[in-house]
Amino acid sequence: MMNQVTNTETSISDWKSLYKVGGVAALIMLPIIPLQSFIFIAYPPPATVIDFFILFQKNWFVGLLDRDLLLIVDNVLLILIYLALYAALVQANKFLMTIGLAFSLIGIAAYFPSNTAFEMLSLSHQYAAATTEAQRATLLAAGQAMLAIYSGTAFNVYYVLNAIALLIFSAVMLRSSVFSKTTAYLGLAAGILMIIPSTAGMIGIYFSLLSLIPWFVWLILFARRLFQLARK
Repeated sequence: MMNQVTNTETSISDWKSLYKVGGVAALIMLPIIPLQSFIFIAYPPPATVIDFFILFQKNWFVGLLDRDLLLIVDNVLLILIYLALYAALVQANKFLMTIGLAFSLIGIAAYFPSNTAFEMLSLSHQYAAATTEAQRATLLAAGQAMLAIYSGTAFNVYYVLNAIALLIFSAVMLRSSVFSKTTAYLGLAAGILMIIPSTAGMIGIYFSLLSLIPWFVWLILFARRLFQLARK
């Protein structure tokens, strides 16, 4: 009996630690969202490979930011956020939460190979050092392939799967008393707006930017609730 009590107390302590980590991850993500938006507006991504190479040569850090360097950080934080969300809601609906967590983690795993920021940086250095037109042409073709990968299958899988996962999580929230209805509806709004990938032309960009509004507020409410759960 003593072992069972000890194991239960340890399990509760582990969940509380995960709540704290998830809450901190959500708070760290908050300033990244407006920063990403500012970078997108102030430094619009170049339209061609050669323009990207020139940007990297002028300012490699801005080039990496334009290739969504911060989104890599976002997705690492998102893993912690979704794990904490799973811990908080798994008792409400284990089946749906497991599916939602699987979708989200598969989507996040698909994102990392789609981000070619450092590959583009390396190609830009090679292009600057190239001495023949044949070398430059080869590097331009490689850069074009990197841009195609960035907006290709892996990225779209990441985007849509995470939208579906957020919709599943929000549906469970609505049926549970762990989070407020406001938090659940904000999650649904963000998930619906994320269904259309940002790669789908101007409509995709508009939907992507609009989804940041409910998502930003969701993060605030989510973090606050996790810290409350950690104190209980």
